[in-house]
Amino acid sequence: MSTRTVRLDEETEQVLQQVLRATGMSMSAILKRGIFALREELAQRAVRTPYEVYRTLDLGPGGYARAPSTDTRRGVLEVLKKKHHR
Repeated sequence: MSTRTVRLDEETEQVLQQVLRATGMSMSAILKRGIFALREELAQRAVRTPYEVYRTLDLGPGGYARAPSTDTRRGVLEVLKKKHHR
């Protein structure tokens, strides 16, 4: 077990004192619960569905593809033929 020094601003110190009075728990127990609660929050936040990841991507306006990505060779040939009028 280690000892830590923590600096709190006035507002946080007041909230800590309120929690101490309301719960009767020790300061160490309150801080420990806060750390575990933050860990749980971070774990829930980290689980993102593929759609959530896709939604955050900026893919631009789109609509300019000449062929599906599974058939790029055909798309490139069509574009070259059109460009060189063959």
